[in-house]
This record gives sequence, C-alpha cells and structure tokens, in this order.
Amino acid sequence: MTTPGPVFHWFLPTGGDSRTLGPGSHGVRIGAAAGGAASAAGRPPTLGYLTRLATAVESLGFTGMLTPTGAHCEDAWLTTAALLPATRTLRFMVAFRSGLVAPVLAAQMASTYQRLSGGRLLLNLVAGSSDAELRAYGDGLAHDERYDRAQEYLDVVDKSLSGRRFDHDGRYYRVEGGHVPDPARPRPPLYFGGSSQAAVRVAARWADVYLTWGEPVEQVAEKIATARTAAAGHGREPRFGLRVHVVTRETADEAWAAAERLIAGVDDDMIAVRRRELAALESVGQSRMLALHGGDRDRLVVAPNLWAGIGLVRGGAGTALVGSHDEVAARIEEYRAAGVDEFVLSGYPHLEEAYHVGEGVLPRFGVGPTATEGAVP
Repeated sequence: MTTPGPVFHWFLPTGGDSRTLGPGSHGVRIGAAAGGAASAAGRPPTLGYLTRLATAVESLGFTGMLTPTGAHCEDAWLTTAALLPATRTLRFMVAFRSGLVAPVLAAQMASTYQRLSGGRLLLNLVAGSSDAELRAYGDGLAHDERYDRAQEYLDVVDKSLSGRRFDHDGRYYRVEGGHVPDPARPRPPLYFGGSSQAAVRVAARWADVYLTWGEPVEQVAEKIATARTAAAGHGREPRFGLRVHVVTRETADEAWAAAERLIAGVDDDMIAVRRRELAALESVGQSRMLALHGGDRDRLVVAPNLWAGIGLVRGGAGTALVGSHDEVAARIEEYRAAGVDEFVLSGYPHLEEAYHVGEGVLPRFGVGPTATEGAVP
C-alpha cells in the first residue's frame, strides 16, 4: 500500500506583503492585532497582486491557499470569491469567526461558495484571537466561552448542511425551522487550530484537519498525540496540518542570509513593544510561540532549521523552516513522521518565496508545476 504524499498549501496575504519585517512594512504594525498589517509601505493587497500570486501558486502545484480573518486584512470570503475566475483547481481555505457569522447563514454561504467554485472551498473556523479585537466587532465572550460556543456553532452548521429542517434550542443559538435547501456536495472540510484544552476539545469532535503552528517536532508530535486521543473518544480520525513560514534557497548560506534580511530593520525597541502586545493576547498558542525565543535575538534557532525570527515582531505563526531545499525537505519529512499530513506554508514576499518553495522543495515530494509560468520574478 502506497503512503499518500503530503498536501501543500500557501498563504494569501490579504493584509499586504513585503520584503522585510521592519518598520513600515506590510506584515507588521505596532498596535495591531496578531498578524496585523496595514501600512502604506510594501505591497498592498490589490486584486491584481493577489491574482498574480494565486495563479502562480496554482501553477506551482500547491493545493490551496489559506486566507486569514481579522481587522488587519481584507474579508476572506469576498477576496477569495474574486479570485475564483482567475484560477481553475486552486482551493481556498477561508478563515471566519464563529462569533461573527450566524451558523445557518455560514452554512448557506459555504454551500453557495462550494457550488459556484466547483468544490474548491476549505473552511477554517477561528474561535479564538484577541479579546480586544473581538470586542471591537461586538463579540464580548471570554476565551473558553468562545470555544464552548464553537461546539454549539458547529453543531448547528452540521444540522444546516444536512438539508433537513431542524429546530435548535441551545445556550448560544435558537433556531426554528433552520436548513439549507439542497446543500452543495461534497461538504467542505473543516480546518481548526488552537493549543488550549478548550480548542482541542472542539477539534476532537469537529475538525477534519487539526492545525498547529511550527513548533519543534517533538512538541508538535505531543500535540498531535493529544488531539488524536481526544478525537478517538468521538470515534474520529482527523488529519493534521502544520502552519509555518519558509525561507529556502539552493544553499543553506543563501537561505540564512535571506532570513536575516527579513529582520535587519527590526530594533530592540520594536521587539519589546511587540512582545508586550503579543503577550497580552489571550492565546495559548501565541504564548507558546513567544516562549520559543523569549524576545532574545540569540535564541532564534529553536530546532534544526527552525527559526523564530518572524515571531519577534509578527503575531500568529512565528517560525520558519530555513535552509537549503534539501534541508527544508528533510525537516518536512520529520514532521510527516510525527503525524503531519498537510503543510500551510508562506514566506516574504509571498510571490517570490512561493517560487523558491514550489520549484525547489515541492518536486522532492512529487509535486510539480501544472503550467509553464516563466522565471522567478
């Protein structure tokens, strides 16, 4: 029996893109929520640029693109829908918040998207994030309550996508005669992440793919084992995904030089400010990212070829696989051995780094270009 190969996704930078993570670049904004960006510098997320990136990613053989959600970026549903006509096979992993879109409406939106896209929707439910950011949207629930609500939310979505009418009288939602007529098939898979116990409980019951950020292999393996055991209690066997940046070149020296250039403009004051902001977020996963480097430039290599420099100034996924194409492929194999099935990758700038990964790393896993796209920009 042949073991299935890994699935590779890329990231759609709907908050903007940049060559560096220093002041004034997209990807970093002091005072923004995790992952925030909206300065005038760098590459703004125009439809033209995002289209160019999406078509390149598709041609390189990636399966899909993760599109974030939050105050720092454009709306994921609208942006990815605008990219559908320019792509043919690329799937879009649309992130959305369970407290901001009513569950029956979310099910209807997902069904419509799935039908109009020809089955290219992947759902990424986000239950957590910053309390302050969510209050700005009108969602005042605390961390664990948001995950309790997510359990009920997904129950209502599940009932809605059955195509049958139903009533629901729960703690957070009351529905009378709810349903989505003739829901599109296949039902889009659900991606769900989170490091807290509350998040694992939701993932165990509902996630088709449980996502984690790029921690050292041993820590990722431990999280996978915990989530797998919890899912088994529901008779389920989810897949597992890793969200991590990449800086890869023909040689290790070139890759590490490129990584250092990303943070060349970042000074100690900026690191201190971002550390305070990120530490204030109510996120177990973010705390784990911060603990990897402790704000210390001398502690950025946290495992072989795993670099935490991005996490000095950026919220969310804060680590990158850095090295030659062979080295990055070897690290991916180690994560695969630990149980990772899918890889959600990214790099700065996202267009250029997609070519480095797509032409240098993916062919080592039997994934290749689907069309001639020309030379690296």
